[in-house]
Amino acid sequence: MRIAVDVMGGDYGPGEVISGALSWLQESAGSIFLVGRSEEIEAALSGQDYDADRLQVINTTEVIAMDESPAIAIRRKKDASIVVATGLVKQGQADAVLSCGSTGAQMAAALFILGRMEGIERPPIVGGIPNLRGTQSLLIDVGANVDCRPTQLVQFGALGSAYASAVQAIANPRVGLLNNGAEETKGNAAAVEAYGLLKQQPKINFIGNVEGRDLFSGDCDVIVCDGFTGNIVLKAMEGLVLFLAQQTMREIGHLPSIYQAVDYRQVGGAPLLGVKGVSIVCHGSSKSQAIQSGMRIALQCVASRIVEQQEQALGALI
Repeated sequence: MRIAVDVMGGDYGPGEVISGALSWLQESAGSIFLVGRSEEIEAALSGQDYDADRLQVINTTEVIAMDESPAIAIRRKKDASIVVATGLVKQGQADAVLSCGSTGAQMAAALFILGRMEGIERPPIVGGIPNLRGTQSLLIDVGANVDCRPTQLVQFGALGSAYASAVQAIANPRVGLLNNGAEETKGNAAAVEAYGLLKQQPKINFIGNVEGRDLFSGDCDVIVCDGFTGNIVLKAMEGLVLFLAQQTMREIGHLPSIYQAVDYRQVGGAPLLGVKGVSIVCHGSSKSQAIQSGMRIALQCVASRIVEQQEQALGALI
């Protein structure tokens, strides 16, 4: 297992990213490529204990900033860290790429370099939500596509179902559509049409609409929505967790263990689905532990042959 890590993205600089990558290296038998400005990487590696035979530094001279147009930057900055790291996957030198930089740039790199799967219009990002059954439900899309057609929501359902089956080992995953009511006629025009299309799919175990209050019930394995809605849900969850954590500390002086499961800074990465390779998107605020967790997710994706599983699921759509 070989992971290309874009160390130039994120709020905490190369140090936290490299620390997480080294922690993963210690617990696994894999190898890593650290992609970015070599002088910064070498400075972060100085004094660290690691197996030099399983680590390679790839020097790059450019970085794509958060405020740049992803599509334009990908074309102009051929030596950007995310471009080079994604290229390692395309060339077969790495099995997966991980970054906590610009999500738009990572998505553009995946589209232009890895390529989208046949039957996919817009690749989505899948994220995990802890539920009352002690597992995780999958929310898809959590921010890659703010405007989605009904047919794209159906594709998200197929991809999410394949991911839940392959990576989470869930037999016949239950797929629901996030909506403002349980009735078939609820929602906007896109939701109503998507409901009808999902109901027609013989290979998708569609159980109907899922309301916001049921997100954490565990009654649904894959929850489909557009990226605009999904990202708001995710950010609202993050804000609520921080609010409750602060209030809990004030009242009882410590945090129950449940907060570990819902702390976005510790959860790790989210796979970009629908592309011909494994690309793990990490939160911009990721620290060492989150990077390590994201690399574990990359390992799970590769080991479960998630790319092939997604292609089969898309091929079964009618």
